[in-house]
Amino acid sequence: MTADDIELGDGLVRARTGEGGLVGDITAEAFRNDPFNLWMLGRYPAIRALFRHQAKRIYVPRGFVYRAGADGACMWALPGTDTLFTRLDYYLFALPTLVYSGPAAIARAVKTGEAMEKSHPTFPHAYLFSIGVRPEKQGTGLGRKLIQPVLDACDRAEMPAYLENSNPANTGFYASCGFEPVGEIRPTPDAPPLVPMLRQPRRS
Repeated sequence: MTADDIELGDGLVRARTGEGGLVGDITAEAFRNDPFNLWMLGRYPAIRALFRHQAKRIYVPRGFVYRAGADGACMWALPGTDTLFTRLDYYLFALPTLVYSGPAAIARAVKTGEAMEKSHPTFPHAYLFSIGVRPEKQGTGLGRKLIQPVLDACDRAEMPAYLENSNPANTGFYASCGFEPVGEIRPTPDAPPLVPMLRQPRRS
């Protein structure tokens, strides 16, 4: 499955080069009170810096990223996408994290990345790194509108989709989209659960 196989609906546009900051801001705002990210990074400015970095350096240039105006955005990695940090990426992540949250947050984030990598599927799949809707637009159906184009493409390609759920409040939404939990990730014993979820393709 490639980007050409995905049909974005009305009001959804693919993020262009230079829009990583906007995508990162949308997603960070949606994750402002996320329990796992607050445990990992401690403060909202550090969460915002991480999501901006991921959008600008990883997902907009390498992945499949789209948005609904300034209200919601998705960051996906399609099969074959390289989402690994370079040495420069680690430096650009560590500097603001150190300023906003201190060295312990960097250590927690590195352990989280390592744990996520160990649990990541090795078979071809579409990976939903993040989906975010601004708080004032939540509950309007925008999340479903955002996630559906890639899920539909996965169904056509008979390909699984995968994500890590960092907030128990979102479990029902993901379940309604066909995702099922497949374990639990805890980078350290005191970490809140990060729940891997897998969606098998639906056949018409």
